[in-house]
Amino acid sequence: MRVGIFTDTYPPFINGVSTSIASLEKALRNEGHEVFIVTVNPDNLSYRYENEERIIRIPGIPIGIYDYRLTGIYPLKAISKIKEWHLDIIHSHTEFGIGTFARILAKQLDIPLVHTYHTMYEDYIHYITKGHFDRSSKKIVEYLTMFYCDKTAKELIVPSRKTYNLFKEKYHVEKEVRIVPTGLEVERFFKEKFKESDILNLKKELGISSSDFIILTVGRLAEEKNVELLLKAAENISKKDKSIKLVIVGSGPDYEKFITWVVERKLEKNIIFTNAIPWEEIPMYYQIADVFATASKTETQGLTVLEAMASSKPAICMKDDAFLDVVVDDLNGKFFENQNEFEEIIFALKRDSKKLESMGKQARYTSESHSLKHYALNILDVYQECLSQEQTKKSWIERIKDKWKRKKN
Repeated sequence: MRVGIFTDTYPPFINGVSTSIASLEKALRNEGHEVFIVTVNPDNLSYRYENEERIIRIPGIPIGIYDYRLTGIYPLKAISKIKEWHLDIIHSHTEFGIGTFARILAKQLDIPLVHTYHTMYEDYIHYITKGHFDRSSKKIVEYLTMFYCDKTAKELIVPSRKTYNLFKEKYHVEKEVRIVPTGLEVERFFKEKFKESDILNLKKELGISSSDFIILTVGRLAEEKNVELLLKAAENISKKDKSIKLVIVGSGPDYEKFITWVVERKLEKNIIFTNAIPWEEIPMYYQIADVFATASKTETQGLTVLEAMASSKPAICMKDDAFLDVVVDDLNGKFFENQNEFEEIIFALKRDSKKLESMGKQARYTSESHSLKHYALNILDVYQECLSQEQTKKSWIERIKDKWKRKKN
Protein backbone atom coordinates (compact mmCIF):
# COMPACT_ATOMS: atom_id res chain seq x y z
CA MET A 1 0.00 0.00 0.00
CA ARG A 2 1.18 3.54 -0.79
CA VAL A 3 0.31 5.92 2.05
CA GLY A 4 0.64 9.71 2.03
CA ILE A 5 0.95 11.25 5.50
CA PHE A 6 0.06 14.95 5.62
CA THR A 7 1.12 16.79 8.79
CA ASP A 8 2.19 20.22 9.99
CA THR A 9 4.63 18.78 12.54
CA TYR A 10 7.31 16.21 11.84
CA PRO A 11 10.92 15.60 12.96
CA PRO A 12 13.08 17.54 13.69
CA PHE A 13 10.17 19.07 15.65
CA ILE A 14 9.91 17.39 19.06
CA ASN A 15 6.36 17.03 20.37
CA GLY A 16 3.72 14.36 20.88
CA VAL A 17 2.19 14.59 17.41
CA SER A 18 5.59 14.51 15.73
CA THR A 19 6.53 11.42 17.75
CA SER A 20 3.21 9.80 16.84
CA ILE A 21 3.76 10.37 13.12
CA ALA A 22 7.36 9.16 13.20
CA SER A 23 6.08 6.01 14.95
CA LEU A 24 3.36 5.48 12.34
CA GLU A 25 5.81 5.95 9.47
CA LYS A 26 8.20 3.39 10.92
CA ALA A 27 5.40 0.97 11.82
CA LEU A 28 3.99 0.98 8.28
CA ARG A 29 7.40 0.59 6.67
CA ASN A 30 8.19 -2.30 9.01
CA GLU A 31 5.10 -4.03 7.60
CA GLY A 32 6.33 -3.53 4.02
CA HIS A 33 4.25 -0.51 2.98
CA GLU A 34 5.47 2.62 1.19
CA VAL A 35 5.14 5.90 3.09
CA PHE A 36 5.34 9.44 1.72
CA ILE A 37 5.37 12.59 3.87
CA VAL A 38 3.98 16.06 3.17
CA THR A 39 4.91 18.51 5.92
CA VAL A 40 6.19 21.99 6.77
CA ASN A 41 9.71 23.23 6.11
CA PRO A 42 10.92 24.18 9.61
CA ASP A 43 13.99 26.07 8.42
CA ASN A 44 12.88 28.68 5.93
CA LEU A 45 10.25 29.81 3.44
CA SER A 46 11.33 27.55 0.59
CA TYR A 47 9.97 24.38 -0.95
CA ARG A 48 12.16 21.28 -0.49
CA TYR A 49 11.87 17.68 -1.67
CA GLU A 50 13.95 15.01 0.05
CA ASN A 51 13.95 12.27 -2.56
CA GLU A 52 15.54 9.46 -0.54
CA GLU A 53 13.11 9.83 2.37
CA ARG A 54 10.18 10.81 0.11
CA ILE A 55 9.41 13.97 2.07
CA ILE A 56 7.95 17.18 0.66
CA ARG A 57 8.58 20.18 2.92
CA ILE A 58 6.32 23.14 2.18
CA PRO A 59 7.10 26.71 3.34
CA GLY A 60 4.89 28.15 6.07
CA ILE A 61 4.63 31.14 8.36
CA PRO A 62 4.85 31.03 12.20
CA ILE A 63 1.47 31.22 13.95
CA GLY A 64 2.60 32.00 17.49
CA ILE A 65 2.18 28.51 18.96
CA TYR A 66 5.65 27.09 19.63
CA ASP A 67 7.36 26.20 16.33
CA TYR A 68 4.17 25.52 14.37
CA ARG A 69 3.90 27.05 10.91
CA LEU A 70 0.84 27.49 8.72
CA THR A 71 1.19 26.68 5.02
CA GLY A 72 -0.91 27.67 2.06
CA ILE A 73 -3.86 25.35 1.42
CA TYR A 74 -2.93 24.58 -2.20
CA PRO A 75 0.85 24.64 -2.79
CA LEU A 76 1.07 24.12 -6.56
CA LYS A 77 4.73 23.11 -6.51
CA ALA A 78 3.94 19.98 -4.50
CA ILE A 79 1.04 18.67 -6.57
CA SER A 80 2.93 17.22 -9.54
CA LYS A 81 5.26 15.28 -7.25
CA ILE A 82 2.34 13.92 -5.19
CA LYS A 83 0.62 12.77 -8.38
CA GLU A 84 3.73 10.75 -9.24
CA TRP A 85 3.40 8.87 -5.92
CA HIS A 86 0.11 7.20 -7.00
CA LEU A 87 -1.16 7.10 -3.42
CA ASP A 88 -3.75 4.54 -2.26
CA ILE A 89 -4.57 6.44 0.95
CA ILE A 90 -4.11 9.98 2.21
CA HIS A 91 -3.80 10.12 6.01
CA SER A 92 -3.98 13.65 7.42
CA HIS A 93 -2.90 14.62 10.94
CA THR A 94 -3.87 18.28 11.09
CA GLU A 95 -7.09 20.22 10.54
CA PHE A 96 -5.49 23.36 9.09
CA GLY A 97 -2.97 24.35 6.38
CA ILE A 98 -1.57 21.05 5.17
CA GLY A 99 -4.71 19.32 6.44
CA THR A 100 -6.86 21.45 4.15
CA PHE A 101 -4.45 20.69 1.31
CA ALA A 102 -4.90 16.96 2.04
CA ARG A 103 -8.68 17.35 1.91
CA ILE A 104 -8.63 19.20 -1.42
CA LEU A 105 -6.14 16.80 -2.96
CA ALA A 106 -8.03 13.71 -1.80
CA LYS A 107 -11.14 14.97 -3.54
CA GLN A 108 -9.30 16.16 -6.63
CA LEU A 109 -7.36 12.90 -7.12
CA ASP A 110 -10.20 10.66 -5.85
CA ILE A 111 -8.07 9.16 -3.06
CA PRO A 112 -9.73 8.01 0.21
CA LEU A 113 -8.94 10.30 3.15
CA VAL A 114 -8.31 9.04 6.67
CA HIS A 115 -7.89 11.62 9.42
CA THR A 116 -6.38 11.40 12.91
CA TYR A 117 -7.39 14.06 15.43
CA HIS A 118 -4.50 14.69 17.83
CA THR A 119 -4.94 18.02 19.59
CA MET A 120 -7.49 19.56 21.95
CA TYR A 121 -7.23 22.95 20.25
CA GLU A 122 -9.40 24.72 22.80
CA ASP A 123 -6.63 24.23 25.36
CA TYR A 124 -4.19 26.18 23.18
CA ILE A 125 -6.32 29.14 22.06
CA HIS A 126 -4.77 31.41 24.72
CA TYR A 127 -1.47 31.45 22.81
CA ILE A 128 -3.16 33.37 19.98
CA THR A 129 -5.88 35.37 21.74
CA LYS A 130 -3.78 36.24 24.84
CA GLY A 131 -6.92 35.90 26.94
CA HIS A 132 -9.23 37.87 24.62
CA PHE A 133 -12.18 36.47 22.66
CA ASP A 134 -11.57 32.97 24.05
CA ARG A 135 -15.22 31.98 23.89
CA SER A 136 -15.79 32.99 20.28
CA SER A 137 -12.39 31.58 19.27
CA LYS A 138 -13.27 28.20 20.78
CA LYS A 139 -16.52 28.20 18.80
CA ILE A 140 -14.58 28.84 15.58
CA VAL A 141 -12.13 26.03 16.38
CA GLU A 142 -15.04 23.69 17.14
CA TYR A 143 -16.74 24.57 13.86
CA LEU A 144 -13.61 24.06 11.77
CA THR A 145 -12.74 20.81 13.53
CA MET A 146 -16.26 19.48 13.01
CA PHE A 147 -16.27 20.50 9.35
CA TYR A 148 -13.02 18.67 8.68
CA CYS A 149 -13.58 15.58 10.78
CA ASP A 150 -17.27 15.03 10.19
CA LYS A 151 -17.78 16.10 6.58
CA THR A 152 -14.59 15.18 4.78
CA ALA A 153 -12.69 12.21 6.13
CA LYS A 154 -13.89 8.75 5.15
CA GLU A 155 -12.51 7.44 8.45
CA LEU A 156 -11.85 9.36 11.67
CA ILE A 157 -9.23 8.09 14.14
CA VAL A 158 -8.66 9.33 17.69
CA PRO A 159 -5.88 8.17 20.05
CA SER A 160 -7.90 7.75 23.26
CA ARG A 161 -11.29 7.37 24.91
CA LYS A 162 -11.05 11.01 26.03
CA THR A 163 -10.96 12.27 22.43
CA TYR A 164 -13.67 9.81 21.42
CA ASN A 165 -15.94 11.28 24.11
CA LEU A 166 -15.18 14.81 22.84
CA PHE A 167 -16.57 13.94 19.42
CA LYS A 168 -19.50 11.84 20.62
CA GLU A 169 -20.65 13.74 23.72
CA LYS A 170 -19.68 17.36 22.96
CA TYR A 171 -19.59 17.55 19.16
CA HIS A 172 -22.30 14.86 18.70
CA VAL A 173 -20.56 13.30 15.71
CA GLU A 174 -22.76 10.62 14.15
CA LYS A 175 -20.15 8.88 12.05
CA GLU A 176 -18.02 6.08 13.42
CA VAL A 177 -14.99 7.24 15.42
CA ARG A 178 -12.20 4.69 15.75
CA ILE A 179 -9.92 4.62 18.79
CA VAL A 180 -6.37 3.67 17.79
CA PRO A 181 -3.80 4.48 20.49
CA THR A 182 -0.46 5.61 19.10
CA GLY A 183 2.19 2.92 19.20
CA LEU A 184 5.80 3.30 20.27
CA GLU A 185 9.09 1.68 19.49
CA VAL A 186 8.90 0.44 23.07
CA GLU A 187 12.15 -1.53 22.80
CA ARG A 188 14.08 1.77 22.80
CA PHE A 189 13.08 2.28 26.43
CA PHE A 190 13.62 -1.21 27.88
CA LYS A 191 15.96 -0.99 30.87
CA GLU A 192 18.13 -3.91 29.69
CA LYS A 193 19.24 -1.73 26.76
CA PHE A 194 21.27 0.49 29.08
CA LYS A 195 24.51 0.06 30.99
CA GLU A 196 24.41 0.73 34.71
CA SER A 197 27.63 2.73 34.41
CA ASP A 198 26.03 5.08 31.85
CA ILE A 199 23.02 5.64 34.10
CA LEU A 200 25.29 6.44 37.05
CA ASN A 201 27.32 8.85 34.91
CA LEU A 202 24.18 10.70 33.86
CA LYS A 203 23.05 10.96 37.48
CA LYS A 204 26.46 12.36 38.40
CA GLU A 205 26.21 14.97 35.63
CA LEU A 206 22.84 16.07 36.99
CA GLY A 207 24.03 16.21 40.60
CA ILE A 208 22.03 13.16 41.69
CA SER A 209 23.36 10.58 44.13
CA SER A 210 22.62 6.85 43.92
CA SER A 211 20.51 7.08 47.08
CA ASP A 212 18.23 9.87 45.78
CA PHE A 213 14.60 9.14 44.89
CA ILE A 214 13.89 10.69 41.48
CA ILE A 215 10.57 11.99 40.16
CA LEU A 216 10.89 12.54 36.39
CA THR A 217 8.66 14.57 34.12
CA VAL A 218 9.20 14.94 30.37
CA GLY A 219 7.54 17.44 28.09
CA ARG A 220 6.91 21.00 27.07
CA LEU A 221 7.10 23.61 29.84
CA ALA A 222 3.94 25.55 29.22
CA GLU A 223 0.78 26.70 30.97
CA GLU A 224 -1.45 23.88 29.74
CA LYS A 225 0.91 21.19 31.11
CA ASN A 226 0.32 22.25 34.76
CA VAL A 227 4.01 21.92 35.64
CA GLU A 228 3.55 24.41 38.49
CA LEU A 229 1.76 21.75 40.54
CA LEU A 230 4.82 19.50 40.34
CA LEU A 231 7.13 22.40 41.25
CA LYS A 232 5.09 23.37 44.31
CA ALA A 233 4.84 19.73 45.36
CA ALA A 234 8.61 19.31 45.02
CA GLU A 235 9.13 22.38 47.18
CA ASN A 236 6.96 20.93 49.94
CA ILE A 237 8.51 17.46 49.63
CA SER A 238 12.04 18.87 49.91
CA LYS A 239 11.19 20.38 53.31
CA LYS A 240 10.57 16.86 54.63
CA ASP A 241 13.00 14.78 52.58
CA LYS A 242 15.96 16.31 50.73
CA SER A 243 16.71 12.99 48.99
CA ILE A 244 13.54 13.24 46.85
CA LYS A 245 14.28 15.25 43.72
CA LEU A 246 12.32 16.39 40.67
CA VAL A 247 14.04 16.20 37.28
CA ILE A 248 12.36 18.14 34.47
CA VAL A 249 13.29 17.16 30.91
CA GLY A 250 12.17 19.62 28.27
CA SER A 251 11.85 23.26 27.37
CA GLY A 252 9.11 25.66 26.36
CA PRO A 253 7.71 29.17 26.81
CA ASP A 254 7.73 28.93 30.62
CA TYR A 255 11.26 27.52 30.93
CA GLU A 256 12.92 30.76 32.09
CA LYS A 257 10.03 31.58 34.43
CA PHE A 258 10.35 28.21 36.15
CA ILE A 259 14.12 28.52 36.43
CA THR A 260 13.67 31.89 38.16
CA TRP A 261 11.04 30.43 40.48
CA VAL A 262 13.41 27.64 41.56
CA VAL A 263 16.43 29.92 42.01
CA GLU A 264 14.44 32.41 44.12
CA ARG A 265 13.54 29.57 46.50
CA LYS A 266 17.06 28.09 46.49
CA LEU A 267 15.75 24.74 45.25
CA GLU A 268 18.36 24.11 42.54
CA LYS A 269 19.57 20.89 44.22
CA ASN A 270 16.06 19.46 44.48
CA ILE A 271 14.51 20.63 41.22
CA ILE A 272 16.78 19.97 38.26
CA PHE A 273 16.18 21.21 34.70
CA THR A 274 17.85 19.56 31.70
CA ASN A 275 16.39 21.88 29.01
CA ALA A 276 15.53 20.27 25.64
CA ILE A 277 17.16 16.88 25.04
CA PRO A 278 17.64 15.29 21.58
CA TRP A 279 14.99 12.68 20.80
CA GLU A 280 17.51 9.84 20.56
CA GLU A 281 18.85 10.58 24.07
CA ILE A 282 15.49 10.74 25.87
CA PRO A 283 15.30 6.99 26.76
CA MET A 284 18.40 7.26 28.95
CA TYR A 285 16.74 9.93 31.11
CA TYR A 286 13.86 7.64 32.01
CA GLN A 287 16.42 5.21 33.44
CA ILE A 288 17.48 7.62 36.19
CA ALA A 289 13.92 7.86 37.55
CA ASP A 290 12.08 5.98 40.25
CA VAL A 291 8.68 7.27 39.10
CA PHE A 292 7.32 9.33 36.23
CA ALA A 293 4.88 12.18 36.90
CA THR A 294 2.54 14.38 34.88
CA ALA A 295 -0.04 16.90 36.09
CA SER A 296 -1.35 17.74 32.61
CA LYS A 297 -5.06 17.59 31.83
CA THR A 298 -4.77 18.59 28.17
CA GLU A 299 -3.35 15.40 26.66
CA THR A 300 -5.19 13.36 24.06
CA GLN A 301 -3.16 10.28 24.94
CA GLY A 302 0.10 11.11 26.73
CA LEU A 303 2.93 9.33 24.94
CA THR A 304 5.45 10.18 27.65
CA VAL A 305 3.41 8.02 30.02
CA LEU A 306 3.87 5.05 27.68
CA GLU A 307 7.57 5.82 27.30
CA ALA A 308 7.94 5.79 31.08
CA MET A 309 6.04 2.52 31.34
CA ALA A 310 8.27 0.92 28.71
CA SER A 311 11.16 2.02 30.94
CA SER A 312 9.56 0.08 33.84
CA LYS A 313 8.61 3.25 35.69
CA PRO A 314 5.21 3.66 37.40
CA ALA A 315 3.23 6.60 35.99
CA ILE A 316 1.87 9.03 38.59
CA CYS A 317 -0.77 11.01 36.70
CA MET A 318 -3.32 13.71 37.27
CA LYS A 319 -6.67 11.91 37.04
CA ASP A 320 -7.77 12.52 33.46
CA ASP A 321 -9.55 10.47 30.79
CA ALA A 322 -6.47 10.64 28.54
CA PHE A 323 -4.61 8.23 30.82
CA LEU A 324 -7.43 5.85 31.72
CA ASP A 325 -6.71 3.62 28.71
CA VAL A 326 -3.23 2.73 29.98
CA VAL A 327 -2.90 3.55 33.68
CA VAL A 328 -4.57 1.18 36.16
CA ASP A 329 -4.58 2.80 39.58
CA ASP A 330 -2.36 1.02 42.09
CA LEU A 331 -1.29 -1.60 39.51
CA ASN A 332 1.04 0.15 37.03
CA GLY A 333 0.66 3.70 38.28
CA LYS A 334 -1.32 6.03 40.51
CA PHE A 335 -3.82 8.83 39.95
CA PHE A 336 -3.99 12.04 41.97
CA GLU A 337 -6.47 14.91 41.90
CA ASN A 338 -4.55 17.57 43.78
CA GLN A 339 -1.11 18.48 45.07
CA ASN A 340 -1.59 16.91 48.52
CA GLU A 341 -2.53 13.56 47.00
CA PHE A 342 0.52 13.69 44.75
CA GLU A 343 2.84 14.32 47.70
CA GLU A 344 1.29 11.47 49.69
CA ILE A 345 1.78 9.05 46.77
CA ILE A 346 5.46 9.99 46.43
CA PHE A 347 6.19 9.49 50.13
CA ALA A 348 4.29 6.19 50.18
CA LEU A 349 6.15 4.77 47.16
CA LYS A 350 9.52 5.82 48.53
CA ARG A 351 8.77 3.91 51.72
CA ASP A 352 7.53 0.78 49.90
CA SER A 353 10.27 -0.47 47.55
CA LYS A 354 8.45 -3.77 46.87
CA LYS A 355 5.33 -1.94 45.72
CA LEU A 356 7.45 0.34 43.56
CA GLU A 357 9.14 -2.62 41.90
CA SER A 358 5.86 -4.47 41.32
CA MET A 359 4.26 -1.41 39.70
CA GLY A 360 7.31 -0.96 37.48
CA LYS A 361 6.98 -4.53 36.20
CA GLN A 362 3.28 -4.07 35.48
CA ALA A 363 4.04 -0.81 33.69
CA ARG A 364 6.45 -2.65 31.39
CA TYR A 365 3.80 -5.31 30.61
CA THR A 366 1.30 -2.58 29.74
CA SER A 367 3.70 -0.85 27.34
CA GLU A 368 4.31 -4.03 25.34
CA SER A 369 0.71 -3.98 24.08
CA HIS A 370 1.45 -0.61 22.44
CA SER A 371 4.26 -1.78 20.17
CA LEU A 372 4.76 -0.49 16.63
CA LYS A 373 3.47 -3.77 15.18
CA HIS A 374 0.17 -3.52 17.09
CA TYR A 375 -0.12 0.10 15.98
CA ALA A 376 0.53 -0.68 12.31
CA LEU A 377 -1.97 -3.54 12.21
CA ASN A 378 -4.70 -1.41 13.82
CA ILE A 379 -4.10 1.47 11.40
CA LEU A 380 -3.99 -0.89 8.41
CA ASP A 381 -7.38 -2.28 9.43
CA VAL A 382 -8.78 1.25 9.14
CA TYR A 383 -7.11 1.76 5.75
CA GLN A 384 -8.50 -1.53 4.45
CA GLU A 385 -11.99 -0.65 5.62
CA CYS A 386 -11.71 2.74 3.93
CA LEU A 387 -10.54 1.18 0.64
CA SER A 388 -13.26 -1.46 0.84
CA GLN A 389 -15.95 1.20 1.24
CA GLU A 390 -14.51 3.12 -1.68
CA GLN A 391 -14.51 0.02 -3.87
CA THR A 392 -18.10 -0.75 -2.91
CA LYS A 393 -19.12 2.80 -3.75
CA LYS A 394 -17.37 2.67 -7.13
CA SER A 395 -18.91 -0.72 -7.89
CA TRP A 396 -22.35 0.71 -7.08
CA ILE A 397 -21.75 3.66 -9.41
CA GLU A 398 -20.57 1.31 -12.15
CA ARG A 399 -23.75 -0.74 -11.76
CA ILE A 400 -25.86 2.42 -12.11
CA LYS A 401 -23.89 3.38 -15.24
CA ASP A 402 -24.38 -0.07 -16.74
CA LYS A 403 -28.10 0.06 -16.01
CA TRP A 404 -28.31 3.50 -17.64
CA LYS A 405 -26.47 2.27 -20.73
CA ARG A 406 -28.83 -0.68 -21.08
CA LYS A 407 -31.83 1.65 -20.86
CA LYS A 408 -30.39 3.89 -23.57
CA ASN A 409 -29.78 0.90 -25.82
